[in-house]
Amino acid sequence: KIVSASSDDGKQAVLVEVNCETDFVAKDDNFLAFADQVAAHALASGATEVDALEAVAIDGSTTIGETRQGLIAKIGENIQIRRIVQMSGQGKVSSYLHGGRIGVMLDCEGGDDDLGRDLAMHVAAINPAFVSADNVPAEVLDKEKEILVAQAQDSGKPAEIIEKMVGGRLRKYLAEITLLGQPFVKDGDVTVEKLLKQHGASVHGFVRLEVGEGIEKKEENFADEVMAQVRGG
Repeated sequence: KIVSASSDDGKQAVLVEVNCETDFVAKDDNFLAFADQVAAHALASGATEVDALEAVAIDGSTTIGETRQGLIAKIGENIQIRRIVQMSGQGKVSSYLHGGRIGVMLDCEGGDDDLGRDLAMHVAAINPAFVSADNVPAEVLDKEKEILVAQAQDSGKPAEIIEKMVGGRLRKYLAEITLLGQPFVKDGDVTVEKLLKQHGASVHGFVRLEVGEGIEKKEENFADEVMAQVRGG
């Protein structure tokens, strides 16, 4: 489960992934209460490593690690805190959780709370890799350009035409992988960049966590699930 906690001033937030073994336990009130407790203490302590967080005392004596072990004994199922991500915002950090499976923190300066939440929801649904083209590493661009050049050369067209083809496709690629270049999830006629300009706002960064990513291939596509929810709303 992905859980979050935010400071009262909205400048600091945290996402934590707390895992169990079955969906049944994932819905258990004891597990859910523990996960929320973990997020709250992660925010308060500023811990970024699991070992440091587990050493934090909850009530002045019992640590989070000891509480977790007690919960394992009570429920009879392994429970682990997998990772913690902290975010300090230049603007306000908006958080969005989708079913405990996807969590997003987004640092937005300007605009209102609705804009920040909508953009966090967009990141959950569309999963951009970077904020803007300026944030895309040179090696990522070079690799994509190599692929596009090879594809274009197969067409047998002149070099100057190939150059234009590659340039156009590279711009399209950058739009697809960057938050600012993507069509806004709630209004496909407007890019996120244009939406931000309309509100005099800017995004400084975001973090997106999905349960189990990097551990195993998930059968469910939760990004599609978020998209369906957005369209339905």
